[in-house]
Amino acid sequence: MSHAALERTPPAEQASPGTARVRVMVVDDNSGFRESLLALLDTGDLEVVGEAETGADALDLVTHVNPDVVLMDVRMPLMDGIETTRRLKALRPSLGVVALTGHEDQDVVRDMLVAGASGYVLKDSDGDEILHAVMQAALGGAVLSPEITPSVIEELTEALERERRRALELEQAHAALVERAARRHELVARLGHELRTPITVILGMAQTLWEGTAPPEHRREMLRALVDRAAGLTRLVERFEITVDAGLTERVDVPAMARRTAAANPRVHVLASDRISPASLNPLAARRILEELLDNALEFSPGDSEVEIHVVPSRDGLEVRVVDRGEGVPPPDRDRIFEPLEQAEDLNVRIHQGAGVGLSIARAAARAMDGDVILERTGPEGSTFLWRIASGR
Repeated sequence: MSHAALERTPPAEQASPGTARVRVMVVDDNSGFRESLLALLDTGDLEVVGEAETGADALDLVTHVNPDVVLMDVRMPLMDGIETTRRLKALRPSLGVVALTGHEDQDVVRDMLVAGASGYVLKDSDGDEILHAVMQAALGGAVLSPEITPSVIEELTEALERERRRALELEQAHAALVERAARRHELVARLGHELRTPITVILGMAQTLWEGTAPPEHRREMLRALVDRAAGLTRLVERFEITVDAGLTERVDVPAMARRTAAANPRVHVLASDRISPASLNPLAARRILEELLDNALEFSPGDSEVEIHVVPSRDGLEVRVVDRGEGVPPPDRDRIFEPLEQAEDLNVRIHQGAGVGLSIARAAARAMDGDVILERTGPEGSTFLWRIASGR
């Protein structure tokens, strides 16, 4: 500590009982100006408890003299008033700091206030203005010298508004991450269920064949069912491998992807503009969603009817509709079609292998990419399944 960092009055001797004088520490590298401040502050309401000529001295002194307010010179060598204020406020958040400078500098004003200064006055201000700023800082208020231009205030207001927007964006991003994690968990749980079901069937059939308890006339049929189940399990594993990485995205031309997917079946027609912007999707998972929706539409439509894919932009991204000409989904099944239906039939008499799995996986994968799959419309003339694609991630 330099010779200028002097403790003016021991804390125990600062005020007589019953008084509430404001304890002030002065930090300025100009000894002459510092002395003038000491004389100015020698009033009945204020008590100078310490002075320092550098920022480092101020940091050393503050814990010993315990001031209420610090009068802080902004421009000092080695450690300026901005950094000193930032460190003092980190040590003592309740400390009031009044910045002093000989020049009106908008950037300096902003930086001092952001660092935690309670007020800002010019060194050539009237003594009453400096005293008023100290008293306001002690009370938790703030004073800005009238000479400081309104543009500084405007800039600070804009900066605070930017920070507010940034905080809101971070909050929304955090909420989106939590929701996305929940959707990914739903996807993995659903696929896990679908993997367990055929494995149970395969193990049951294999055990029956191994023990030799099946009638000879049923063994060939059981072997064929076993092969079918194993093939179905392989397809489920492929689905799992593709959709579990739904969070790994790139820019995808959705109309082009729809045309490539539709090319395998002459019954499928794509209606989309070539001017639709690419979407942020996992290309394999996106293709799987569209294939599941098409498989469902083709399976439940008359063999000579057409299936249409419509791709249109929306306010929040893209909308992909798969329109069939089937008999529609009965009201009791409109929610159930998106759930795994393996448990709806006995394992040994099941007719629809993996019924409902396609739509279930399509919805879970779409949600894992911040979108959704819903049954938008259904009736005797057909059904429309809507895949909503979020605009960005």
